[in-house]
Amino acid sequence: MNVVAKLVAQRIALGLLLLLAASVLIFVGTNILPGDVAQAILGQSATPQALANLRAELGLNQPAYIRYFEWLGGVLHGDLGHSLTNGQDIATAIAGRLANTLFLASVAAVIAVPLAVTLGLIAVRYRDRWPDKLISAVTLTSVSLPEFLLGYIVIYFLAVQLRIAPSVATIYPGMSLFQKLHAVILPALVLVLVVQGQMMRMTRAAVLNLMQSAYIETAELKGLRPFLIIARHAFPNAISPIVNVVMINLAYLVVGIVVTEVVFTYPGMGQYLVDHVAKRDIPVVQASALIFAAVYIGLNMLADVISILTNPRLRHPK
Repeated sequence: MNVVAKLVAQRIALGLLLLLAASVLIFVGTNILPGDVAQAILGQSATPQALANLRAELGLNQPAYIRYFEWLGGVLHGDLGHSLTNGQDIATAIAGRLANTLFLASVAAVIAVPLAVTLGLIAVRYRDRWPDKLISAVTLTSVSLPEFLLGYIVIYFLAVQLRIAPSVATIYPGMSLFQKLHAVILPALVLVLVVQGQMMRMTRAAVLNLMQSAYIETAELKGLRPFLIIARHAFPNAISPIVNVVMINLAYLVVGIVVTEVVFTYPGMGQYLVDHVAKRDIPVVQASALIFAAVYIGLNMLADVISILTNPRLRHPK
């Protein structure tokens, strides 16, 4: 096995171990919460016998490690359990919500990634001049503001004052792609403002780090235009750290989307999770948290693999 294949296999194995550890933390965390699940479902007027019967039905009388392995075995077979509040199959209920979240995250990513990389290259081209300072100031401001505040600002100006898009981002089956895009334009804009700053600054820093290299000086001596040197010679060699930060922010778009979905009442995974946390629906919370963890770990693992594959020192060890 060559060096690249070995490193990729190690990253994948590490990702699976992290996901297993995350499943343990999620199960333990949801089971040490104060209160009684059976009491929360049946209410304060429930009789002791009814509470005992429900605990037996839910398996709450079994030791925690047995319940964990039963839950993990069900997850490995695609069975996420049933909701305690309405009895629905969790996997079926989550499928549509997850698709909505991925759609919103994809729209934001399609805008944020090219925009951040382009702004980063422009900042490098006009280093320490007014375009660089303006881009840095705007992106730093957008990153510093909390998501919920950005959301309410966007709603006030673009939905209430200018009426460009609806303040409630509702999508449902049967809508056309254009209708869906129009519905999610405001939450997508908030997500773009939140994540593009870090990607832009990493692009700028990674490219600037290479601008003093010998091959860059050679390209300058050949008379190539500055932006062509940056885009054709510096940027490809800075791709590894940029890919890492892009993947981390893409993971954030999926995992950290909860606040944005709540602000815009978007029917995604975040809203679904918040609704069932309030109802103390433990199986739904466990399943949602595990999916978020899998997405986050998976995208970070993909970033590591891409960094390995794009590293010429590993691909050509001699």
